[in-house]
Amino acid sequence: MELRVTAERQGKLLSLLRRELNMSSGLIRRLKFKNCFFVDGEPSHTDRIVQVGQVVTVIVREHADEAFTPEHTPIDVVYEDESLLAADKPAGVIVHPTFRRTTGTLLTQVMGYYERTGQTCAIHFVNRLDRDTCGVVLLAKNSHVHGLCYEMQLAGKFRKTYHAVCCGVPENEQGRIELPIGRVDGGSLLRRIDPDGAEAVTEYRVLETADGLSLVELHPITGRTHQLRLHCLAAGFPILGDPQYFTAESRARSAQYGFTVQQLCAVELSLPHPMTGAELTIRANRDVFLPKNG
Repeated sequence: MELRVTAERQGKLLSLLRRELNMSSGLIRRLKFKNCFFVDGEPSHTDRIVQVGQVVTVIVREHADEAFTPEHTPIDVVYEDESLLAADKPAGVIVHPTFRRTTGTLLTQVMGYYERTGQTCAIHFVNRLDRDTCGVVLLAKNSHVHGLCYEMQLAGKFRKTYHAVCCGVPENEQGRIELPIGRVDGGSLLRRIDPDGAEAVTEYRVLETADGLSLVELHPITGRTHQLRLHCLAAGFPILGDPQYFTAESRARSAQYGFTVQQLCAVELSLPHPMTGAELTIRANRDVFLPKNG
């Protein structure tokens, strides 16, 4: 990836890298001795004085983690440019390898995609989904873009839209759930509603109802682990198929329809493009739906 800016002020190259190109100190250090900085096409050190009108160019070179083996399982790419890649992840696929599982992951599948398409890029996940949640997963192709995306997320510039098939119908057609979330004691990966936990906010809107079930649109304002699943359960409309956050009724209805994983899909992600600022909306090719038969 190439970053480029024409200097509108005189100053050290380091200053322009930080302010005009918004590069982090860590990335500058990693690229400093790799001949990645140029002024009017000439390799330059960060202490060089850049004059007004000179063109600063940075070549950002990163590779995927060589600790893992690429897999050539096809992936559903729903958006790609030189900075970003978004895949529509199916349920059952974990995003990143773990100690116990290093194959069948989205990361190793993206590595295989890079090999097939001849790309030398890194993989920095911008958002993550639970193994059994399907939908849009966005990744940055280098740490610079990832850092910009991280800052935008902190500033609340990302809008994530999920669809969920729920047991029960919310009392109001739309609303806001504000319930703090904390860890379950004993080292479990599960979470619980906890008055002393971290702030968690979800907005919802009912899209459709049938046979005591509802299709609900969810917008997480915060990004806590298992937030949507916990909030739907606590608000009285648990997500069908959820094996961890359920009621007796939702479990029975899940069995009725043969749902073994949570019926939750990240259907859309909207954000300003980190490099251009243009509004970018990425949609999944898959979705979840109310069962046809009662």
